[in-house]
Amino acid sequence: MNFQMAYQQWFEGQRSSAQGDRRHRLEDGHGHAEKLFLQQVWYPAFRSFDHLQTEYEVADFKDGSRYLDFAFIQSPIKLAIEIDGYGPHAAKASRWQFSDSLMRQNHLIIDGWQILRFSYDDVSERPRMCEQTLQQFMGCWLGGNRSSTSSVDELVEAEIFRHALRLDRPIRPRDVMELLQLVKRDAYEVLHQMVHKKKLLPAGKGSKKIRCYTVNCELIQN
Repeated sequence: MNFQMAYQQWFEGQRSSAQGDRRHRLEDGHGHAEKLFLQQVWYPAFRSFDHLQTEYEVADFKDGSRYLDFAFIQSPIKLAIEIDGYGPHAAKASRWQFSDSLMRQNHLIIDGWQILRFSYDDVSERPRMCEQTLQQFMGCWLGGNRSSTSSVDELVEAEIFRHALRLDRPIRPRDVMELLQLVKRDAYEVLHQMVHKKKLLPAGKGSKKIRCYTVNCELIQN
């Protein structure tokens, strides 16, 4: 499914299930920066909008409500993603607004959220860097939280699979370590898991220790 079709289907689902102020915000559609992030960063990285929500409502530390640009929620992960523009409005922010923004972020962290913030310029001009940051975040959770649900594993495996397709040689554990910032043990573990699922096949002549892997071409043909 191409981006536009996947996006329309996902956004309509978000809008139809929303209530109250969140629904009103979604009725206006996405801003340019938010849609650009999805098109140039999130979708190329994961090819799915599963467990991603937009204009996600969180309780404010002043007993009100605030809205996150995006929230990826899949236990044990609660990831808040904010896209920050640098325009006249941001440049003229008052001292109170500056302090309020910092306190808002502090309270999100206290409430158990992880936070990633991207500038509009990076999303627009350096999307691959933003994409890698997201992939490394997922890789850290894969390496440090093996009890996490399969959804995170699937996102990481999908990125490894795409990376293997881009290479003109078999993929090695070191490639995965560099791609996702994993330690050697975790890189081997996820590769062995992908072999078990028949997503990758052992490559090379060695029979005792597998040092590199190739994509299972049957999956591409199917």
